[in-house]
Amino acid sequence: MNRRPNRRPNRRLAVLLCTVLLAASPAAFAAGPITCKLSFNLSGWSIFYKTASGSGVVSCDNGQTMPVHIRAKGGGLTVGRSRIENGSGEFSGVYTINDVLGTYASSEAHAGASKSAKAMAMTKGSVSLALAGKGQGWDLGIAFGKFVIEP
Repeated sequence: MNRRPNRRPNRRLAVLLCTVLLAASPAAFAAGPITCKLSFNLSGWSIFYKTASGSGVVSCDNGQTMPVHIRAKGGGLTVGRSRIENGSGEFSGVYTINDVLGTYASSEAHAGASKSAKAMAMTKGSVSLALAGKGQGWDLGIAFGKFVIEP
């Protein structure tokens, strides 16, 4: 005799799977990018070679915050010494607060005599960071290098 296989167990499994997926946390499916900002202080010097270090706090719109250490190294047509206080930055392409950690490729333009201003744009894979700050010192130039954010 030629019997047809029972297809009901496959349907039951499909219904069970759909029920589990629909009951899963909506955050698992709606997880999109979050907005994170960096407030920081940074000081350093440059004579063709540029180095700076500082600290800051990353805060995200989902309520997470993380204190961070910042290091910047690079080179270019640059000379000076500066200190940025109460600088700010904004990340894009972030899905969890840990996405902000790591090494970014950076470019920077800076100028100042007594008062100093900096603007930096950097990227790390799909995560980008734009920084701006004002402070004290004397400096002039453009530089390229790496910008490291660590916990």
